[in-house]
Amino acid sequence: MNTINEITATYQHIAEEGRQKLNKVQNEIYCIGTLRLLLFVAGVAGIIYFWSAGWGVLTGIIAVTLLPFILLIKYHNRLFHQKDYLEKKVEINEQELAALNYDTASFEDGAEFVDPAHLYSFDLDVFGPHSLFQYINRTCTQLGKNLLAAWLDTHLEKKTEIEARQEAVRELATALEFRQEFRILGLLHKGKAADEDELKAWAKSPSIFRKNIIFRMLPWLVGGTNAVCIALAIAGIIPTSICGAVWVCFVFASFSFTGRITKMQAVYGKKLQILATYANLLRLMENQPMKSQVLSEVKEWIGGERQTASHSIQRLSKLMDELDQRNNAFMYAILNGLFFWEIRQIMRIEGWKEQYASELPRWLTAIAHMDALCSLATFAYNHPLYSYPTIAIEPFCLRAEAMGHPLMNRDKCVCNDIDIEKRPFFIIITGANMAGKSTYLRTVGINYLLACTGAPTCTQRMELYPTRLITSLRTSDSLTDNESYFFAELKRLKLIIDKLQAGEELFIILDEILKGTNSTDKQKGSLALIKQFMTLQANGIIATHDLMLGTLADIFPNDIRNYRFEADITDNELTFSYRLREGVAQNMNACFLMKKMGIAVTD
Repeated sequence: MNTINEITATYQHIAEEGRQKLNKVQNEIYCIGTLRLLLFVAGVAGIIYFWSAGWGVLTGIIAVTLLPFILLIKYHNRLFHQKDYLEKKVEINEQELAALNYDTASFEDGAEFVDPAHLYSFDLDVFGPHSLFQYINRTCTQLGKNLLAAWLDTHLEKKTEIEARQEAVRELATALEFRQEFRILGLLHKGKAADEDELKAWAKSPSIFRKNIIFRMLPWLVGGTNAVCIALAIAGIIPTSICGAVWVCFVFASFSFTGRITKMQAVYGKKLQILATYANLLRLMENQPMKSQVLSEVKEWIGGERQTASHSIQRLSKLMDELDQRNNAFMYAILNGLFFWEIRQIMRIEGWKEQYASELPRWLTAIAHMDALCSLATFAYNHPLYSYPTIAIEPFCLRAEAMGHPLMNRDKCVCNDIDIEKRPFFIIITGANMAGKSTYLRTVGINYLLACTGAPTCTQRMELYPTRLITSLRTSDSLTDNESYFFAELKRLKLIIDKLQAGEELFIILDEILKGTNSTDKQKGSLALIKQFMTLQANGIIATHDLMLGTLADIFPNDIRNYRFEADITDNELTFSYRLREGVAQNMNACFLMKKMGIAVTD
């Protein structure tokens, strides 16, 4: 197992190696660019100077100067592609070095997925700036980003599915080179949010030209007519001007369908170009050995060892590139006049669609799964001390040792345990302000979510039975809905009760029940709510300032356990250990802090 220092050294080595190669390529680009300029100037000057020397000399000058100039263009373009690749390689490794120090600003935060009404994601800061999603997200395609968000939004609840994903994440965590190659290739041409839907819409759209027998016959008829005219002209039977006239007629005739092809190219052309990137990703997946069940299934979606997906998409990409030649007016006129090339090309694309349209959604799904899994695997690789939880069969249990919050600095994070071993069972946590209650609740929630997503958790050891997670930590009022804070909280509690009464298994995390009402109401309502939870066989954690809730452990000695976070006052100074202790809190700090700040408090 690698250590954090070893992982840091690996990223630094890859970044430095990339920078060295990048400098070399940049120098080569400069040299080739200079050489191309010299060849071009020499060629033009030579042609001008020796213009009267005859075709033999001019041909030699062109062969020595302008021909190498043209050949160097392709090589120059290849160097620029290599430069882009190396720049991205350096960039992603520098990003990982920053992420190891908890700087994730360069990664997308998934703010578009924030939903205040969600069962847990809003309370646990799963999406948005400085969120769990931003910390984990290494996706390079919009497909993968959406899927990773969906996994965090709707966690797994079946033991077999969680263990299968854990196995896939473990396997990919060791494949650093593959993960980085996948990310680089995806980032070199990253798609947009609408790409997937538009590609699927194109795949489902009917063929316009191939279904019409006249359109299918036209390229053959036009090509055959031109061939006959050319043959007759060569034989001297007809003048060559007739060949030219026929060709011009066909060019003008082609304008009748050009509008429809232009419209299709404008709508889908750029979208289909992203398939070139997807072809590279698919080829990479096809060549990567995959052993785990999930990864093997993903590979089967793209044709397994037969490598049909990448070849097929590469073929479509080539057809689209060829269609782009219609943008060259000279080539457009020649090819369309000879055999209605434009119709022939669009029908070849429609033929591809008819053959592979049903496969395309599955290929896109495979890319999305691999992209999302690579994010989880990078998270696992970057945290070698994290543990993969054991998934229990029988309900309910949640045990963890040395559990910390993954977004807190590893050198400052205070870790605590949790132990819930049966159903029903609740942990009631009391404590002073700022002592660590809310942080502990989020720590439990985040690790529970990671475990049910198939990722490793910020624990030394963890075991859990997966059920639906639901929280109420950050209920807010709504001015637009004319809804008070208290009513919003009641709605969330009613939702929890309804789900429990419907027979759903839940793991509940609540912070300060009924905050929006007076102390007497709050206490009475909180006691009644927890008693109802016990009746409905629920499991969860509740944090509260109300010490009276600690008496529930006397009523349910086998089903409720009290824990506390204390604020210690030593030498007239307030200190926090952030350590979870058994029992009900003894010290409260509100009056102490008010006095320290000069606010008068009467005894």
